Amino acid sequence: MKLNEIKLNKTSKKRKRIGRGAGSGTGKTAGRGAKGQKSRSGVAINGFEGGQMPIYRRLPKRGFKNIFSKDIQIVNLERIQSAIDSKIIKTKNIAKEDLFKAKIIKKINGNIKLLGDGNIKSAINISVNYASKSAIAKIEKLGGSVQVNSEIKDK
Repeated sequence: MKLNEIKLNKTSKKRKRIGRGAGSGTGKTAGRGAKGQKSRSGVAINGFEGGQMPIYRRLPKRGFKNIFSKDIQIVNLERIQSAIDSKIIKTKNIAKEDLFKAKIIKKINGNIKLLGDGNIKSAINISVNYASKSAIAKIEKLGGSVQVNSEIKDK
């Protein structure tokens, strides 16, 4: 085998040589259009409005992102009862995984807070990160239990 006998792979593509004469198709301006700032290298003019005060500086800053906020998903008793009625949740011991499979919560990671909106018909045992007093009272009234776990809290 000699160097001049080597054939190119069918998958390999030849590099486009820019600015190598009119016959190449990308001669003269090398595919950059005409003259000016954009035809030269080192251009960063996104957001530049010709010396006018840019829109991102004309508009006021508003609000902030609290880096210490906790991402808490809310679950109402009404949603749990409708899942039990439609037989999506079959167990009486409800955990985070059961709520996720029933599509009551969107993310399996994160904290869950149980709220007392709606009524529940049967006794359930549920483990969550947070729970309101009304939700705990409604569940315990029927003989169920709410386990507020500090060890299942996520980072």
